[in-house]
Amino acid sequence: MGLNFKKWLVEKLSGGAEKKSLIAVDWAEFFGLMDQVYLRELAFWTCVNKIANALSKCEFRTYYHHEPVKKAEYYLWNVEPNQNQNASAFLTKLIGKLYLNNEALVVESSGQLYVADDYQKQVYALYDYQFTGVTVDDFTFGKTFYQSDVLFFQLNSVDMRQMVNLLYSSYNELMQYAANAYRKSRGSRGILDIDAQAQAEDDFSDTLQELMTVYFKKFFESENAVLPLYDGYKYTELQSKTYSSESTRDIKALADDIFDFTARGFSFPPSLAKGDVQDTGKATDELLTFCIDPLARLLEKEINRKRNGMAGFLAGNYVRIDTTAVKHIDIFDIATPVDKLISSGTYTINDIRRVIGESYIDEEWANTHFITKNYSTIQEFLESMHRNPDTG
Repeated sequence: MGLNFKKWLVEKLSGGAEKKSLIAVDWAEFFGLMDQVYLRELAFWTCVNKIANALSKCEFRTYYHHEPVKKAEYYLWNVEPNQNQNASAFLTKLIGKLYLNNEALVVESSGQLYVADDYQKQVYALYDYQFTGVTVDDFTFGKTFYQSDVLFFQLNSVDMRQMVNLLYSSYNELMQYAANAYRKSRGSRGILDIDAQAQAEDDFSDTLQELMTVYFKKFFESENAVLPLYDGYKYTELQSKTYSSESTRDIKALADDIFDFTARGFSFPPSLAKGDVQDTGKATDELLTFCIDPLARLLEKEINRKRNGMAGFLAGNYVRIDTTAVKHIDIFDIATPVDKLISSGTYTINDIRRVIGESYIDEEWANTHFITKNYSTIQEFLESMHRNPDTG
């Protein structure tokens, strides 16, 4: 992560070589940093959770000799990867680790798959990477895992989250300025005139202290209040509070920019990150094209090379992640396109029913490819004209 609170506190408390007392910590600065981090985390996890939710709608289709099958491997990826997680929870954790750390490790134990919470990686250029101290929940494996034994996913060559966090550091000053300007525009400011006679009083210091810390404090904090003043004191308000010069919209615009930065760093449509509803269809298409589809290809390539190998893959044994179900489908909206897909012979009826989430029809006609005469070849058309010269 871009901000290490433990390191920050140690530096603040110790001052490097010179130790400082706890009272020297600027707690306003600390909680200000906390607010900034919360906004960063909100933007980050909003994007990551939507990516994970989208991927959890995908079907991991398993093939044996190029034919789709539903056996143990299919159940593992689509229903229950391990005894403690269903497929959706497993993918959510996997995607969270992948985007948080720019890499994620999945190990197999007793035929079940687990996403590692922690591990140490030893990199070798010409040999398998080695993973030690692999921890899942509260259990740490006592063995060394090798690259060929695990699923090791790497998101980008450069950790984009660190890049975005570096951008935040320079942008925080603008957000603080906007927040301070807003508070200043809503504040009360005035001039307190004290004549020489009042200042000559023996208890002047105590009276002034009580006036500023008690009476003025209650006066400024109350919705309706009267301010009692001693003889020789006169308070004049400089200006009334206005609500036109500064607005929370300025602060929200800067906060929206953080969502924009985070979303763009992960090829995620900014409008979806912020929850905008305009052009949701186009944003979803962009999400699929530049985020979900490449992520699905990344996952399936690692799965295929590790769990099927070259021999199995060339024999037609592989996993294919189907992303067509990510978008919500209204069967009435797609009635005409479905007709075209079936009548052109591109898909069977069962193919279409699978995509729209309907049950399989165990009939031969439901698995038959149909094609209308409109899609006949030129050769078939000429043969028909030769057989029926009077036609047309």
